[in-house]
Amino acid sequence: MIVVTAPTSSIGSQLLDHLIDGGAEVRVIARDPSRIRPEVRERVEIVPGSHGDADVVDAAFDGAEAVFWLAPPNDQAESLRSVYLDFLEPALAAWSKRGVARVVGISALGRGTPMAAHAGHVTWSLEMDDRIAASGVAYRALTMPSFMDNLLNQAGALRNGMFFSSIPGEKKLPTCATRDIAAVAARELLAGGWTGFEEVPVLGPEDLSNDDQARILTEVLGRPIRFQHVPVDAFRDNLIANAGMSAAVAQGMADMMTAKAAGLDNAEPRTPRNTTPTTFRAWCEEVLVPALA
Repeated sequence: MIVVTAPTSSIGSQLLDHLIDGGAEVRVIARDPSRIRPEVRERVEIVPGSHGDADVVDAAFDGAEAVFWLAPPNDQAESLRSVYLDFLEPALAAWSKRGVARVVGISALGRGTPMAAHAGHVTWSLEMDDRIAASGVAYRALTMPSFMDNLLNQAGALRNGMFFSSIPGEKKLPTCATRDIAAVAARELLAGGWTGFEEVPVLGPEDLSNDDQARILTEVLGRPIRFQHVPVDAFRDNLIANAGMSAAVAQGMADMMTAKAAGLDNAEPRTPRNTTPTTFRAWCEEVLVPALA
């Protein structure tokens, strides 16, 4: 039995397909089960509720061997601690009580870098990893750079010929697709037999700058797409004013982007195992273009 949290998220929904195709027995925790595709819903066991609720996770983890863990975003949180650590506490207790053996979680690159202690959401993601690892379960933290799929949040701007970031246009960084993250998560969950704590980086196929992405977007969309750099303070203020984020969550985003601009995501050596296949061009053609249609 594998329990999947956040099954309607971009990563979680794609992970379900891999696990079902792999013959796993799957249980999901879902606040709104109706958002799970009907053809998937009939092939999984559903526990309604939040995976931050003690009663829900106690029931969901009964008889489970492995868990996929994704801390859900909470744009109105008063602190990042509440997002990554306080939300985790009921699950830690339930894993111990129910004898869960293995956990695969979504985390971030940057451990051991000078920037990691002041990287907002990344700092707390790494603290979450430490708490999970210390609980006694075997743990694989999937450590990622920024997702290609984040560009979907700028669909309106892209229709107007531009996209924005607080990271300078020339800075080359790894970027990965959520489809590849889901595939790696499935690989680890279905493999079994592993113990201890390890990070599993997912780096995508190549490092790209925002200027590189603008060029590829222009070629794929067939019209000029321009990258616009935004100062990090303006980036933070926009998240508060227009995205509805609390000051704490927005500051965490700003600190994370500042750390990425300083090289947080560049420290992990690229290897054949952590290089994943989906190129930015392929992602644009197969995901972004239909979304903009």
